Amino acid sequence: MQSCEISGDSTDDPLSSGLRRKRQPRIVVIGAGLAGLSAAKALLESGFTDVTILEATDRIGGRVQSVKLGHATFELGATWIHGSHGNPVYHLAEDNGLLEETTDGERSVGRISLYSKNGVAYHLTNNGQRIPKDVVEEFSDLYNEVYNLTQEFFQRGKPVNAESQNSVGVFTRDVVRKRVKADPDDTEAVKRLKLAMIQQYLKVESCESSSHSMDEVSLSEFGEWTEIPGAHHIIPCGFIKIVEILARSIPESVIQLRKPVKCIHWNQSVSKEIERVADHNSDLPEEDKSSNVFVECEDCEFIPADHVIVTVSLGVLKKRHESLFHPRLPEEKVMAIEKLGINTTDKIFLEFEEPFWSSECNSIQFVWEDEAESESLTYPEELWYKKICSFDVLYPPERYGHVLSGWICGEEALIMEKCDDETVAETCTEMLRKFTGNPNIPKPRRILRSSWGSNPNFRGSYSYTQVGSSGADVEKLAKPLPYAESSKTTPMQVMFSGEATHRKYYSTTHGAVLSGQREAAHLIEMYQDLLQCRS
Repeated sequence: MQSCEISGDSTDDPLSSGLRRKRQPRIVVIGAGLAGLSAAKALLESGFTDVTILEATDRIGGRVQSVKLGHATFELGATWIHGSHGNPVYHLAEDNGLLEETTDGERSVGRISLYSKNGVAYHLTNNGQRIPKDVVEEFSDLYNEVYNLTQEFFQRGKPVNAESQNSVGVFTRDVVRKRVKADPDDTEAVKRLKLAMIQQYLKVESCESSSHSMDEVSLSEFGEWTEIPGAHHIIPCGFIKIVEILARSIPESVIQLRKPVKCIHWNQSVSKEIERVADHNSDLPEEDKSSNVFVECEDCEFIPADHVIVTVSLGVLKKRHESLFHPRLPEEKVMAIEKLGINTTDKIFLEFEEPFWSSECNSIQFVWEDEAESESLTYPEELWYKKICSFDVLYPPERYGHVLSGWICGEEALIMEKCDDETVAETCTEMLRKFTGNPNIPKPRRILRSSWGSNPNFRGSYSYTQVGSSGADVEKLAKPLPYAESSKTTPMQVMFSGEATHRKYYSTTHGAVLSGQREAAHLIEMYQDLLQCRS
């Protein structure tokens, strides 16, 4: 084995200190989701030996949560691998045989992911009528055409006019409405149906974006999110298998579950604070007391570190950034946290004894006719259910049984989370009876639902570029602390990863994985000489 000693004489290289001459750097990763596991895996495989993952909950996976009921696996969190060409999550799944049972129907190529591309979406009104298929197709073509226009503002640098308020929702609603009303071939009844469908499509879009409303999503930045080419894939045995693959090469001793973090004390220049924290642990070795960072856990343990990789969600940062970091974050980073958006998208799984839907139906879309002229997608608390945009049919039934997956987002999702299972099941059943015109639909035999918004360890599902924010804010969120021109002159003490820190792939599982690998790569590059010497 090769051995070498790094001189401690240099004063301009933070990596040449006596602290690192005797040992490897201590790296603490906060969060055992896809970003945290990806970072730790890359670090360990590169030769780092002092890596610790602190996870607040009793499980790994973060916003990946697969629940097994009977023979079927249901995804409360991440469901689809979005795109295949160059997607690290897809390649993990493919290389490990996770897609062998994925049916052709589960390889959807549409912009909106469905559990099966086979079959037809049923657009039903609150008057119990099905909207004719040709009307749906005409409207869908129009909507998708306008959706493509929303991409051009970023991709082609088109200026945003004042009327749109730089909002995807405002722009889309206005353009589609004008075109529907100007169509000379449609009757007034058909026009009214199409106008009502605008709101339903925007609800679906809000669930896809995890925003309260598409009115809150930035029009000028919407087109920066990048879609990886290839189909969307479902993993029949559960998305959690991706998590398990990432964790496979990580020793169990590295991951500490039920270890919530109270505060990250960074920047050694605040000597009094560092001394206070160090004195709390009187048995700390002297070299520990010179650490760049101390991670204070809720159980009162202080963990010294040279580098901390923070992978908590944007929702947690919004709620806790003032108390989670000492000293407080720079104003630039605080502004980025406040400007970027995150909200809640929840699923409601309903299992029935027998299907009441036809064999060709792949989803039930709820169109409220009284919303033809509505501007807002915010409802009174007692009408939270009007935000449920649809129920998808889980396919194939041989695997899942007779199950529908409902979608709800925004503030109404938070209201749903407060309700008990009985109330949600009863409310959803009444909706299905109303829209299908079938009063005999039985209550489901079982209900399963997510609660990402009220969970204090997540406080939302995934991020989006809110009106007033931009990709530059994503870059600011990802920027390590303390700020410096070069990591070679100032070591990166606190680093940030997670889906919200990836400028092109925010909101995705591959964005989370790539962000974790990105931060690991920074440290691998920083310590390449040390790692080579010890290899």
